[in-house]
Amino acid sequence: MNDYQDAVIRLQAIFDDAVDGIIIIDSRWIIEEVNKSACVLFGYNEDELVKKSINMLMPQKEAVRHDGYLHNYQQSRIPKIIGIGREVTGKRKSGEEFPFWLAVNEVRLNDRTIYTGFIHDLSEIKNAERRLQMLNEELEKKVIARTYELENVVNQLLALNKQLEEEINIKIKIQQQLKDREAELEKSLLLERELGELKSRFVSMASHEFRTPLSTVLSSVSLIGRYTESDQQANREKHINRVKSTVAHLTAILNDFLSMNKLEEGRIQTFFEDFDPIELFHEVIEEMKTILKPNQQLINLHSTNGMLVRSDRKIIKNTLINLISNAIKYSKEDGKINCNISVNEKVLDFSVSDEGIGIPDEDQKHLFDRFFRASNVTNIEGTGLGLNIVKKYLEMLDGEISFVSKLYIGTTFNVSIPNKINS
Repeated sequence: MNDYQDAVIRLQAIFDDAVDGIIIIDSRWIIEEVNKSACVLFGYNEDELVKKSINMLMPQKEAVRHDGYLHNYQQSRIPKIIGIGREVTGKRKSGEEFPFWLAVNEVRLNDRTIYTGFIHDLSEIKNAERRLQMLNEELEKKVIARTYELENVVNQLLALNKQLEEEINIKIKIQQQLKDREAELEKSLLLERELGELKSRFVSMASHEFRTPLSTVLSSVSLIGRYTESDQQANREKHINRVKSTVAHLTAILNDFLSMNKLEEGRIQTFFEDFDPIELFHEVIEEMKTILKPNQQLINLHSTNGMLVRSDRKIIKNTLINLISNAIKYSKEDGKINCNISVNEKVLDFSVSDEGIGIPDEDQKHLFDRFFRASNVTNIEGTGLGLNIVKKYLEMLDGEISFVSKLYIGTTFNVSIPNKINS
């Protein structure tokens, strides 16, 4: 099996096994392809959907609006769903209606246009919102009931003049306790909301990061099939390389997610061994040269005096790859990237410097936060997980990471890890 066949099989597996539903339609709104998750969501078999109108999956009112959206878009090219996404209602085979988030991408091929829809079921989120609303309503009823009870107590206390002052103090105390309880409940609800937002942000980010690469791959695969002549090999290779690059990007995203999950669950174990840091350094440099932008220079300096390092080789390699790949990603095409490494009996130090876009001052304090991305990189692909994972990995080695950055001038990351060679 060649690389192209392997890439096609892996991409088909990603399409088939995606957690969210994926449906591909043509310009006449006829379904061409549908993955397993979409079939499960709507309760149909694949054969029942392919070559059928997409409107069969919508309530009548949604179907009418959908036809209008596509007609208006094809006429005006002003997107309302395509490339933007919105919450809509779907209809299952059973007739049951359910809410989902729909994101649609337009893919223009040589002779036609197709639309890829990504479907994320919102049923659980809507049910959770309804449960939360019910809880709030119950809480309000309890507060009203309690307030009524307090009013009765106050009326009784007013009838007893001799105990008026004491009872008023009791009332104030009870009211304060209620406020404290309300504050505790508000704090609990805020925490629950933050967890929900974190989950939502994760799903949204994953959907966004997967959507564009998958569309790119589908487009390239379709185009490759059209280059059948021997003199079109250059075109075939261009799209094959495009597919390879996209698959590598998807693999990097998946690796970030898996690493984060393993770290959260405490399933990462360190393995300490003796190794030559210069050999590792050169190994990473050679790998990184393959992803350099045109005219970028990767300059490396080292000073080890033949000293070995005892640490986790895999974690250090992953750290170097992350920092160098970031430097490449956020630097201009003709920029220089300097990598320095030094080691002695106590510590392994290395740094990665670039002449890239830099990090805004107001963003620097959040740089190692999970999912955080600086305000000036919104148009550059990434998950916002890499540096958070690197920091957690280095903490497992008792290491430290710091950085210095100036906007439009560049950034330098410095890493220091204890050398346990004499431990």
